Amino acid sequence: MPIYTKTGDHGQTSLVGGQRVSKCCQRLESYGTVDELNSHIGVLITYCSEVGATEFLTHVQADLFVLGGYLATDASAREVRQGNIVMPEMVSAIEGEIDRMQKSLPPLRLFILPGGSRGAAMAHVCRTVCRRAERSILRLVETGVEMDENVLAYVNRLSDYFFVLARKMNCDAGVDDIVWRRER
Repeated sequence: MPIYTKTGDHGQTSLVGGQRVSKCCQRLESYGTVDELNSHIGVLITYCSEVGATEFLTHVQADLFVLGGYLATDASAREVRQGNIVMPEMVSAIEGEIDRMQKSLPPLRLFILPGGSRGAAMAHVCRTVCRRAERSILRLVETGVEMDENVLAYVNRLSDYFFVLARKMNCDAGVDDIVWRRER
């Protein structure tokens, strides 16, 4: 498969099914942000010392390819491929991981600042990029595109996962969360 095709040299690209669109349309913004998140997760994995977290994040990366395929398909022009459908089980898996990690964490009573250990800081970067992806997908919905409810639930839950993962990474590293205190 060639790396370059030259078909996008004039600011257009193809969706799943071949429909040509502008590279700056909202659909591309949505799945481009999901792709950016996937790259950040690749960096986050390098900070993970827990095998379970590394394996789960690798599954998340694969799920984000599914999500990207869904977003890259204009369902009004062609049917979404079965392999590009975000399933409820994908959302449940995130919830299970959140629940598992929270069992070992102290209760959260105050707002915390992004940071602490390097891994936790990177998890917070993933969280904020995930929230941006969610906003981008919602802007796509506002243009009239129908969105499967599992897509929005998955992205919303995933950002929660990154928040809890950041806390867990700090805890595992023996680093306290940085509590936000109003300075003025």
